[in-house]
Amino acid sequence: MPEVTDADFATEVIGAELPVLVEFTADWCPPCRQMAPVLSALAEEEGDRLRVVQLNVDRNPATTNAYKVLSMPTFMVFRGGEPVKSMVGSRPKRRLLEELADVL
Repeated sequence: MPEVTDADFATEVIGAELPVLVEFTADWCPPCRQMAPVLSALAEEEGDRLRVVQLNVDRNPATTNAYKVLSMPTFMVFRGGEPVKSMVGSRPKRRLLEELADVL
């Protein structure tokens, strides 16, 4: 899973052509680790319609604070440089796909 940082967030997420699903994650977060295989599968299946990246909240406080992320994992979908959807907490892939249907 590609990781984005405060330094490259504008280029990799805001400037992306495809919608981007950003997982705000932390090394100490068990639900975040549970989501890793779900997000990898999602990235593989939907790669032509959606980019999936991770942002470590501890190493990237500027972006984390800019989007007021308080809980991990938080998922945000960015399209056209703007956040269009936000979801908090781990979920199975089927539910994640259902929740993403309106932004893909």
